[in-house]
Amino acid sequence: MSAPSKVISDQEALDIAPPSNAPREEPSPPLSKNKLKKLRRDQAWEKGREKRKELRKLKNKEKKRRKRADGENGEPSAVAHEKRKADDEEGAQAPKETRRVEFVQLPISFVIDCGFDDLMLDGERKSLASQVTRAYSDNHRARYKSHLFVSSFGGQLKERFDNVLSGHHRSWKGVRFVENDFEEAAAEADRLMKSHQGGDLAGAFGQLQSTRHVEDQADSGEVVYLTSDSPDTLTELKPYSTYIVGGLVDKNRHKGICYKRAMDRGMKTAKLPIGDYMKMASRFVLATNHVVEIMLRWLEVDDWSKAFLQVIPKRKGGVLKDGVTVPDETLEGSIANEEVNSGSCGRQEGKSNSPNKDSTELPTDHLLAEKMQSGGGKPP
Repeated sequence: MSAPSKVISDQEALDIAPPSNAPREEPSPPLSKNKLKKLRRDQAWEKGREKRKELRKLKNKEKKRRKRADGENGEPSAVAHEKRKADDEEGAQAPKETRRVEFVQLPISFVIDCGFDDLMLDGERKSLASQVTRAYSDNHRARYKSHLFVSSFGGQLKERFDNVLSGHHRSWKGVRFVENDFEEAAAEADRLMKSHQGGDLAGAFGQLQSTRHVEDQADSGEVVYLTSDSPDTLTELKPYSTYIVGGLVDKNRHKGICYKRAMDRGMKTAKLPIGDYMKMASRFVLATNHVVEIMLRWLEVDDWSKAFLQVIPKRKGGVLKDGVTVPDETLEGSIANEEVNSGSCGRQEGKSNSPNKDSTELPTDHLLAEKMQSGGGKPP
């Protein structure tokens, strides 16, 4: 006999059955291949968290151990770092023959005369600040260094270095910023060159060590204001001498002002011998930093044609005169700067500053100044 079926009331049936308007759970859509890959990467990264933490601890311990070892050996950390780097790379590649480059201070001085602050526009001061920064950088990295001075350092140019460039120039090495004019700077340079910090007769001056006594050479030093308007041509640089470069960017508005400035002081003037070696498509007027760089190159190679080819910008259209030859490697070492389009005794040729050009000059000197501050411009 079958069991009696249970009778369910209408109310019970309503309680059991789900409401018709209840939300239904829909299955989530499958993940795409990219999302699956990302999910797996995240999971793998999370799994390796502890391992990375242990590796960091071991690395920090090894770093501290090396620092202690460097201190016990009495080696500067930078030198020890280079030694470790060389040791690490020794097994990875075949050893290469390296030659240590020595940086030598010479008894010669370059002065950038910045006494033209009231003759320049704001954009031109930006250009001059960039040129001064580049001149310092070139001298700082040069194999044979000069004593570098920046005279008449004041006015809006100094304000720019202090504020816009964050005062980075205060930490520069081997350069002296003086408020006095170029004559006072030249006198200070003369005292410095004759002191124990004056430097050695090397590079282009190396052959002078055995010709005359050092004291006689020191007494024969001279002060020369370099200007393209001078009737005299510079044939060589002399030790214990000071060469003044006009720090003026004026789009050629004030012609002959550097020459007149020097003549009013009764000072000797000269121009670089560009015309003796080069044919130029434009006037023989270069940026202040280019003049400094040319002289630094001459101190190294003792050859004007090599120095001109390596430094004079290509836009000047300079080519060697007939009969003047230099080795092919000179062209490979060209480090001419195409970004600073201005003239020495700082005149700048061509069109006036456009808004776009002025806007690009600010980061030029600012980044260079920050590079000097961070040590990026130091010699290796």
